[in-house]
Amino acid sequence: MAENRDNSTDQMKLWKASRATQKADRLTTGGGHPVGDKLNLQTAGSRGPLLVQDVVFTDEMAHFDRERIPERVVHAKGAGAFGYFQVTHDVTRYCKAKVFEHIGKSTPVAVRFSTVAGESGSADTVRDPRGFAVKFYTEDGNWDLTGNNTPIFFIKDAMLFPSFIHTQKRNPQTHMKDPDMVWDFWSLRPESLHQVSFLFSDRGLPDGFRHMNGYGSHTFKMVNAADECFYCKFHYKTDQGIKNLPVDEAERLAATNPDYAIGDLFNAIASGNHPSWTMSIQIMTFDQAEKYQFNPFDLTKIWPHKDYPLIPVGKLVLNRNPTNYFVEVEQMAFDPSNMPPGIEPSPDKMLQGRLFSYPDTHRHRLGANYLQIPVNCPYRTRVANYQRDGPMCLSDNQGGAPNYFPNSFSAPEAQPGFMESKFKVLPDVARYNTSDEDNVTQVRDFYTRVLNEEQQQRLCQNLAGSLKGAQLFIQKRMVETLKAVHPGYASRVQACLDQHNKEAKKKPNLHVYTRPGAPTLTASSKM
Repeated sequence: MAENRDNSTDQMKLWKASRATQKADRLTTGGGHPVGDKLNLQTAGSRGPLLVQDVVFTDEMAHFDRERIPERVVHAKGAGAFGYFQVTHDVTRYCKAKVFEHIGKSTPVAVRFSTVAGESGSADTVRDPRGFAVKFYTEDGNWDLTGNNTPIFFIKDAMLFPSFIHTQKRNPQTHMKDPDMVWDFWSLRPESLHQVSFLFSDRGLPDGFRHMNGYGSHTFKMVNAADECFYCKFHYKTDQGIKNLPVDEAERLAATNPDYAIGDLFNAIASGNHPSWTMSIQIMTFDQAEKYQFNPFDLTKIWPHKDYPLIPVGKLVLNRNPTNYFVEVEQMAFDPSNMPPGIEPSPDKMLQGRLFSYPDTHRHRLGANYLQIPVNCPYRTRVANYQRDGPMCLSDNQGGAPNYFPNSFSAPEAQPGFMESKFKVLPDVARYNTSDEDNVTQVRDFYTRVLNEEQQQRLCQNLAGSLKGAQLFIQKRMVETLKAVHPGYASRVQACLDQHNKEAKKKPNLHVYTRPGAPTLTASSKM
């Protein structure tokens, strides 16, 4: 009903109301020249051809032809908002970063939530991890803490990242999502079991972005004012409470309201219901890391809270919607390499790979000067370096300052006080295979200790509901992999698969397309 429209639906009406006392702007070209007619082409006679001199048209059309930038390879569909982070507890004994300088310290933030595998037009309520990326605008440069709504990930070595993402995207011939690709990869990489189990549990379908936790996921390094170092993990716990969607409701929303999560966030902020999260950290000393029972830099594993309890730090609050989605959300770029003094990378192999991957893809997608775009600009500090020129240089290009180093002409100088912390590297340089490290203990704990009986059953039903689309040999391999986790986990998934496969046999055979010259197969053909 028209009287029940929410803020996101009424955006145009609200925009008009906000300008009720203002005179309409003068219509111009991109160059600022006034436009007399925006409805009709300039032609030679009423039925004649278009004139090249119609710059009003060419200005409009040339820009229109270029108004789409490449979408993100992953995290293409998302929502953004702005707010602040405020320190509530003193953690300066662990970290000298200015963002944690004192209790009550407030730092502006930009946050982007997203789905991971889908394209920009995909539905918000599909089963998929959710991105949770926070940009802190600090006085020592921006800090981009990029993570997900899960504390873990599917792989532990960045070499596998392109292949993993390819399995989540589209088959290179059919251009369709392919369960063979997905489950073939997962069943061949047992390290993925932890994240796969999380994904197909109830938390794989969060109810919007406000009702889910966020995690930095990786292990980071913190350095305090005395140059003492600690390993750290970051957590954001939702103050709205965890809330997930039932499968049937998620499917209904995907069909009827594919932008459900974006609208939910926008309307909550617009109505003054500002969502918030409590940030906490886990701390591990270097000695503890050396002696711990598993690799603390393995992204497929958590640090148990009983061993490393959460230490409260502060509050993250979102209180402003974007003024324009393209300018402030689509162009928002997060780099794990953006770490101010006091926060540094750990040996986490996935983090190490992302330090290069993320800024590199932004330079491809947005251009060499993407950090000059206002939403990405480290505006609370002055950028002074030896980088110049490039497309879309939006600043003064550092005027007449020298563009080489070293020099004798009062240009930017290095600050020894901001040197990164030292660390020793002793082992031989090699390509170390970590795939056979314990991949099941934490998955077993998740299945048996975190999930109750009903949640276990839903996990198995959800997993089998996706796995049923893969070939039988892949199904069997995945079930065998699950046996190593827990026999009940495997047997339940197998029972669900048996039911799905039994029902599939009752359906008529479908012709299967093959490449030219290859034998023709049908669904009933034997392998």
